[in-house]
Amino acid sequence: MFSSGTNSSHEVSGIAGQVLIPKTFVWPYGGSRVMVTGNFTRWSDHVAMSPVEGCPTLFQATCRVTPGMHQYKFYVDGEWRHDERQPFVVGSYGVVNTIFVTQEPDSITALLSPTTSISGMVMDVDPENFQHVVSLEKSLEICQADIELSRHYISIYLSAHTAYDLLPESGKVIALDVNLPVKQAFHILYEQGISGAPLWDSYRGKFVGMLSPLDFILILRELGNHGSNLTAEELETHTIAAWKAVKKLNRQMHGHSKPCPHSLIYAGPFDSLKDVAMKILQNDVSSVPLIHSPLNDGSFPQLLHLASLSGILKCICRYFRHSSRSLPILHQPICTLRMGTWVPKIGELDGPQLAVLRASASLSSALSLLVQAHVSSIPVVNDNDSLVDIYSRSDITALAKDNVYAQILLDEMSVFQALQLGQDATTPHGLISQRCQMCLRSDSLQKVMERLANPGVRRIVVVEAGSKRVEGIISLTDVFKFLLGSP
Repeated sequence: MFSSGTNSSHEVSGIAGQVLIPKTFVWPYGGSRVMVTGNFTRWSDHVAMSPVEGCPTLFQATCRVTPGMHQYKFYVDGEWRHDERQPFVVGSYGVVNTIFVTQEPDSITALLSPTTSISGMVMDVDPENFQHVVSLEKSLEICQADIELSRHYISIYLSAHTAYDLLPESGKVIALDVNLPVKQAFHILYEQGISGAPLWDSYRGKFVGMLSPLDFILILRELGNHGSNLTAEELETHTIAAWKAVKKLNRQMHGHSKPCPHSLIYAGPFDSLKDVAMKILQNDVSSVPLIHSPLNDGSFPQLLHLASLSGILKCICRYFRHSSRSLPILHQPICTLRMGTWVPKIGELDGPQLAVLRASASLSSALSLLVQAHVSSIPVVNDNDSLVDIYSRSDITALAKDNVYAQILLDEMSVFQALQLGQDATTPHGLISQRCQMCLRSDSLQKVMERLANPGVRRIVVVEAGSKRVEGIISLTDVFKFLLGSP
């Protein structure tokens, strides 16, 4: 069996008389427990890798191997991985990295070794050399030229394809009459399992807006400020149109930072995917309806689909899945890319702060934070800052279950209780819900993009391996702003 240790060298038995060459294997993408194995261990033993001091995400282990071609693979926190930045092939053990070892001493081994023996004396490593090792993780940061090249190819693809590519083979799109009572609209969204819907004005014969979870949040907060109970009668007497006309709510919807749009934001089926994505980003909405406008023949406009960033991202992933080499950024660890919101490091004061909630926090404080922070969801953590769930704007529709909204006070219901409303009664206590998607800071951008392309997934929470402590959050908006170079 091989022993672990930063300074140890693991000797592999070879043919008698054959020279064994020290070779250092490096895993630069983080983890809690990292091991390496390969044909030099007969794929039976796993060599434990140790983090380099000063670089907690950089692991290394030195093995003495025979000269020649070798295949190897990493075992990271119970999952087989390979380094996509190094040469790899498909072999008997799946996708494996390859390396050719010569008779020359391994320069990386000499560099990573904290001491060097010369003429029987032990000497300290040159501090400049060690500093070079510490900066290996930083060297993973992709160059700006590769980023611009990837953005160029993505822009070409999005400009050349239209919103027609987003239309499913079959499905339904729900629209609500603007004169429906808010209470009824609340129930429809909950029963249909959707977070928002376009609004149809039958008198004007056109689509006039969108009803979103933010509307319900603001409505419930408004009622809570003016009454002791949220009664069904109060909601029943107000139509969607009446609520949309309240100037105060319109100002709150955009945090007083910009005026509320007076017309519906929509796209046509012949608009490019890039134009659709930019409309969503520039107007800070989760989706835009695809509407086929009729000719001047008196017919009504046709609602075809609700276009979202996740649908566009799915098209990108499908198109570049088999030509990912043209996008150098896809294999890059997300921790090296400037996207998302992260827990600030010690001494860092600049940049957006990551908002989190305790499960015991009141629903009123959670809704206020969603509005004030201009975010669509907030991680819910325990006392150790480990992820237990996530509260999103769309979770507000769960209050329609059994008319809960008419029986509770927002200050008295906890976030935990609110989340329980939307979960099945058989869900084990403390189990992170399926919709709470996680990743590690060492995961590739491609892996994160493919998860975000799934329907209903709007953000990924970055957690520390093992402890599940929240390290950051990456949303669909973050990914598209990065891919399109949008501020």
